[in-house]
Amino acid sequence: MILASATPLNLALALGAAAAYAISAAGTQRLDLRWVNLAVWVAWILHGALLVIGLWGPESRFGFAPALSLTVWLVGLVYAIEGYVYPQFKKPWLTSGFGSASVLLALLFPGASLNANASPWLPLHFALGISSYGLFAIAVAHAWLMTQAEARIRSASDAMTGMPILTMERLTFRFVTVGFVLLSATLLAGLLFGGQLYGGSNALRWNHKTIFAFLSWLTFAVLLVGRSHFGWRGKRAVRVLYTGAGLLLLAYVGSRFVMEVVLGLTL
Repeated sequence: MILASATPLNLALALGAAAAYAISAAGTQRLDLRWVNLAVWVAWILHGALLVIGLWGPESRFGFAPALSLTVWLVGLVYAIEGYVYPQFKKPWLTSGFGSASVLLALLFPGASLNANASPWLPLHFALGISSYGLFAIAVAHAWLMTQAEARIRSASDAMTGMPILTMERLTFRFVTVGFVLLSATLLAGLLFGGQLYGGSNALRWNHKTIFAFLSWLTFAVLLVGRSHFGWRGKRAVRVLYTGAGLLLLAYVGSRFVMEVVLGLTL
């Protein structure tokens, strides 16, 4: 829990990041966009420093909450860049709210200490896998914004998001493509080098986590093939994207949540 594992530095970084995220979320409708974007950047930097300490610090830990935290951090990075490239892009305030919540959740549930026999490359393997989580999360967020904009167009409401819908659609599938490449690399590394990465007996096993991960990989592969060969778009493509993201969420975050919170296991 928070008092048992958090150092003063971790607490300061976490509270600073959570506050900056909260300012950006609350200021979406009240502050100038420049101040909102500045708050996002401050939150992202503090959040990133916290993640580096957690993964590569003296007491490296990882679990479902740090995995969510890293995913949200990547989403925040992309939105910060998009806010710079598209200054009028209306970032959903919920993303900053999730950022603040994920930082505090990682304080409460820092995860288990990494195996002493594990490879020094294991945190990088985790980061690679969670990067795919982040890219798929960004794709889901963009797909949701795109769906909302299309619904407003049909109802003759204001559909302006600060970014053309076709541009958002292209970005969505670029994120899916890069996420698929990273997920493929993560699964391949786990299959080929699981013993070296996890330390002997903790090598990658065909359990529910691995099965969900491969089901999500297959779902995203179907989505990309459907998009490139059959022109899938709109609701069909979005439903497949949501399905793949849901399976991927269950693969690691869901299984670790059950082990760490529901069952109280730390192994």
